[in-house]
Amino acid sequence: MDFRQGLGYASPMPGRRPQEPVIPSTRPPARAVAALACAFALALSAANASAQRSFSFSQPDEAAAQEQKARAQRVAELLSTPCRAALKDRKIMVVIGEVQSNGYIAAEQQNYGPHFQAINQRLRSLGLRTWTPEEIRKQVAQAEIDAYFRNDPDAALAASKRLGANFVLRGLIASQAAPNPVMAVNQVTVTMGFTLSEASGKVISDAEARGASYAGADVAGMALTLVNEEADLVVARLYADYCTNAGIDPPPKPRPARK
Repeated sequence: MDFRQGLGYASPMPGRRPQEPVIPSTRPPARAVAALACAFALALSAANASAQRSFSFSQPDEAAAQEQKARAQRVAELLSTPCRAALKDRKIMVVIGEVQSNGYIAAEQQNYGPHFQAINQRLRSLGLRTWTPEEIRKQVAQAEIDAYFRNDPDAALAASKRLGANFVLRGLIASQAAPNPVMAVNQVTVTMGFTLSEASGKVISDAEARGASYAGADVAGMALTLVNEEADLVVARLYADYCTNAGIDPPPKPRPARK
């Protein structure tokens, strides 16, 4: 007699082991696991491909190259403007001034030789005739040069007649300093505006170049960097407007040089 009968348990059949209770398995079938892994791998591959398409270390270089290409095309278009031969015989006086912190405009031409050359060399390469700063200083009083930056038409016309210039190209450097909101430094924005006008004062063209720097002490140096970076496009725009809008008046008779 099996002792478990006395405890109320059924006696097992001879030769058979008692059956263990069957517990339902919570593990998914192997085929489902394989399908899920395959789907996850495909999704991960697609995500990686999408990320590769959306980011590339070469993208900044490509964007810069595209911008440079568009800029070169714009310069070429402007320089292709037909220009009458008679205009290339007219002389252009180039003067440059800088707005000081107190609002006074400094226009001593000997201080802006590199700025002048950046523009002058390009104008001459296009066949235009310009006066050098030395020629201007010999024949035009500083007060008459200052008149161009005070918008004094009578004095400006007197200076043009004294020099015998048909056109005047005025470059004006202006700067503005302000704290950078992200970095604890001052940021200086430099603007250089160019105005080309006839000797009579009639404006033919306006062009502007703008740049910013964190080295705010040397405004003239920043302006020179800006001019060198923007000179091709600025001169091309001035040239196109000059060839399109300039009249062909007889040149003013030069006055005797100042003694």
